[in-house]
Amino acid sequence: MTTSAFQFGEIKPEYPVAVLNERTVRAAAGILFVFALISFMNAWLMGNFFPTKVFVCAFLIEFTIRIFINPKYAPVMILAQWLVKGQQPEYTGAPQKRFAWSIGFILAATMFYLIVLKSVVGPINIIVCASCLALMFFETSFGICIGCKIYNLFNKAQAQLCPGNSCDISIEKQNNISKGQLLILVLFAVSVLAIFNYFSGSSNEPTLSAAPNEVMNKEVDAKEVERCKVPDFAKAMGHEEKWKLHNNCK
Repeated sequence: MTTSAFQFGEIKPEYPVAVLNERTVRAAAGILFVFALISFMNAWLMGNFFPTKVFVCAFLIEFTIRIFINPKYAPVMILAQWLVKGQQPEYTGAPQKRFAWSIGFILAATMFYLIVLKSVVGPINIIVCASCLALMFFETSFGICIGCKIYNLFNKAQAQLCPGNSCDISIEKQNNISKGQLLILVLFAVSVLAIFNYFSGSSNEPTLSAAPNEVMNKEVDAKEVERCKVPDFAKAMGHEEKWKLHNNCK
């Protein structure tokens, strides 16, 4: 068996296609998801795009190495490989992963152009970031590669060696939930909604009018006005109302 520095996946004689260790892939997706979520929330809630710019650059470098050089030399893949080194490898087909990661590369390149080069702030950024988060979340949490499923739509040669042997399991033999389990799920959702409605309509929270002293009321009101003063970055983004909502300001 020969290996090359510029190679996508491992060539193993017992498998019909090049393969990747699914455990490493999922661990890498989890690492990226955490940092992507942190940068997204900083931008969305605080208007701080510095973490987003750093993450987008790192993300683009990572996927450039994965696709155009070799996944085993990508920094996050190296870290993920070390984290799961004590686990039995689960090999999955590399071709569909390359297609899925190409989608990630395109999204990263788009974000790099918009945020890093042009400093564009708008809904397109949110859509692209949310798409990346969704892809990584499904990958790391459920082992579901959405990009791999899209791969099957554009290739006559269907994906092989899917995680959990999902490519080889017929619909009839899939582990579907029973009616009883579905009922429990519905009841749980209804219960959570009822709890939400109960606490959202509760009037037991103290209000400023409950202060025993009018002077204290004025002092508290002044502090509240100052606290709820919308910062310039929120005004520049057009997110004044959202900022007030997130900071419990009316």
